[in-house]
Amino acid sequence: MGRVGDVTAAESGGSVVRRILLGSQLRRLRETRGITREAAGYSIRASESKISRMELGRVSFKARDIEDLLTLYGVADEGERAALLGLAREANVAGWWHSYGDVLPGWFQTYIGLEGAASLIRIYEVQFVHGLLQTEAYAHAVVTRGQPDAPCAEVERRVALRLERQKVLVSERAPRFHAILDEAALRRPYGDRAVMQGQLKHLIEVSEQPNITLQVMPFSFGGHAGESGAFTMLRFPESDLSDVVFLEQLTSALYLDKQEEVAQYERVMERLQEDSPGPEESRDVLRGLLQLI
Repeated sequence: MGRVGDVTAAESGGSVVRRILLGSQLRRLRETRGITREAAGYSIRASESKISRMELGRVSFKARDIEDLLTLYGVADEGERAALLGLAREANVAGWWHSYGDVLPGWFQTYIGLEGAASLIRIYEVQFVHGLLQTEAYAHAVVTRGQPDAPCAEVERRVALRLERQKVLVSERAPRFHAILDEAALRRPYGDRAVMQGQLKHLIEVSEQPNITLQVMPFSFGGHAGESGAFTMLRFPESDLSDVVFLEQLTSALYLDKQEEVAQYERVMERLQEDSPGPEESRDVLRGLLQLI
């Protein structure tokens, strides 16, 4: 993947994971010592809510704050302190997506960072083709439909951002990507006939990539496990990080990482995979839909 500034997209994606990883370790150290967030905040001249944001990986880290917290938490081993301070430095690296801050909601920046750092991405989509699989023309039609009053320059920026995100699937450290698209997402027209034909052909082509598995949940199956709507599941190479379920809403998003909640989505994803035609049969569904346009 090409460099953006001095940092590759894979490296900058990892910075979000490192923030979350460091935050979770700080929370573990604090709870082990029986120290309240309020007391921890006082030790670094900050509020209880600042400690909460740090532990959730939602803010950048100052080396002095980390040093003071490690001292408070009784971490005296120089090797452990150096490792955590190094993690803090890496976590503060700005992601490539910050250059798209003018068209990118703050809550979505976290997702892009996680997406770029994941080793496995699994999605179920029902409204339209997932952003990582969209052609430029289809993405343009989706953005235009969703932002009808946006100036042309903003539309182009949003499309460029989507295409930049797609590079993660062909990067050196490309994740495994398992997509289940409801037939409704494939039949709902965005753009004209040529745009839809191009999109379906693109799906057939990319589904042949070794790291991509694409299945179509057909109308003919009837009701299925994905009744709650679209969702994304992210898994990371770091063993300290749990899987994350991402649920996008109109003006915000939910990130679920509690074991029991993730397990419920895991079961739904497994049922969708079992009940949908396999990859080759799904390509036949796509070819059939292509003939209907």
